[in-house]
Amino acid sequence: MQTSPAAPRQATRPSGPETPGPAGSPPTGTAPTGPTPRKGGRRFGLTTATALVMGNIIGGGIFMIPAAVAPFGTVSLVAFVVLTVGAIALALVFGQLARRNPRTGGPYVYAREAFGDFAGFLSAWSYWITTWVSNAALAVAAVGYLDVLVPLHHSIPLEITAALAFQWLPALANLAGTRYVGAVQLVSTVLKFVPLLLVAVGGLFFFDPKNLGPFDASGQGWAGGMSAAAAILLFSYLGVESAAMSAGKVRDPERNVGRASVLGTAGAAVVYLLGTLAVFGTVAHQQLVHSAAPFSDAVNAMFGGTWGGTAIAVAALVSMTGALNGWTLLSAQAPYAAAKDGLFPAAFGKERRGVPTFGVLVSVALASALTVLNFASGAKGAFDMLVLVTTFTATVPYLLSTAAQLYWLVRGAGEKVDGGRLVRDTVLGLGAFAFSIWLLAGAGYAAVYQGVLFLFAGILVYVWMAGRRRD
Repeated sequence: MQTSPAAPRQATRPSGPETPGPAGSPPTGTAPTGPTPRKGGRRFGLTTATALVMGNIIGGGIFMIPAAVAPFGTVSLVAFVVLTVGAIALALVFGQLARRNPRTGGPYVYAREAFGDFAGFLSAWSYWITTWVSNAALAVAAVGYLDVLVPLHHSIPLEITAALAFQWLPALANLAGTRYVGAVQLVSTVLKFVPLLLVAVGGLFFFDPKNLGPFDASGQGWAGGMSAAAAILLFSYLGVESAAMSAGKVRDPERNVGRASVLGTAGAAVVYLLGTLAVFGTVAHQQLVHSAAPFSDAVNAMFGGTWGGTAIAVAALVSMTGALNGWTLLSAQAPYAAAKDGLFPAAFGKERRGVPTFGVLVSVALASALTVLNFASGAKGAFDMLVLVTTFTATVPYLLSTAAQLYWLVRGAGEKVDGGRLVRDTVLGLGAFAFSIWLLAGAGYAAVYQGVLFLFAGILVYVWMAGRRRD
């Protein structure tokens, strides 16, 4: 990546508050981190921010995840419950952090404010990787459902072309401005939420326990199988930080970011748990393991024929398009905040119609290249591989964010604050941190290995940017 001819402005390393404030409250005397929200311009309200969170969480994940975790057996349902509790804990932590620093950038802003430039850069770099790799995974998942509507006959060139179209069309919507991003997000969330609820609830009436398969199908033991399933299921909950990432675009972010994060996560959790249970109980286990469109298979099993599966395929494509729309915006927000602080090339910090256009274009180009490189393994194989890469890269900023929350709690521990609130916030922060560590452990050596390579490659970018700031 090339930087602009002018060197980025010198960023001030945050050194913590001069006077620590009460736990969970903004410090006094702290230099701002990340771009300050503009007073003008169109902002997201609570409804749109909640839709952004739900739209990003309920994307391709719910439509592909049941098949991805079926090889582990019904222990994956237990993993889903545990993961839901952890995701809500993370949402609460992000809400508390956003009240401290309601600026665009989310996990990057929190890590840099607490621990300095390098931690902030690692968080931004890792989260940025997560966003465009997730876009590649969502596009791959969308192709599986497109094949239900328009048979692609397993033609790799056709599948690649379709996957690229699913990535570039939302990118064009983003380049048109944030007004269109919000509109697309609201419409896609409504259109997909209703049919998903119908399948999730209706499927329970066709539930057959014989379809569930063994509890521990992988033979790893319930603990090992649950951890491995959770590593894949994490992809389903990516997006819990969406409102925090776009805090600078949210109206009254100190209040609405936390509310939108919790409401969006809780709503998505209900749909996820009921939907996955319905699919497990309507599609025979051996068929589900090899399915490329599990929700379509579930509806076909419920009502017979293929009309139901076709309708669900349409809903799935609407859902994934909405998720790609939201994730494309997020893919530009993390490097945007870092660029404003001089930690990413300055081009990432330039906006047009409220959207960091360079970040959108670079992210979608990288996602497209990754899609082409990995499609040879087939849609389901490519999806599983891409999901595991995001497990590691997403967990790094989650860990740093929860560590930042604990840091501020410790800094404020000597102040006169409500003891019950301090204990509650500390338990919540420790739980979210332990949850993130558990996800790393379940990702497996291959995912951690690939994720570390992606992460460490960014050190060269940091060295380059840091060197330019010293000139």
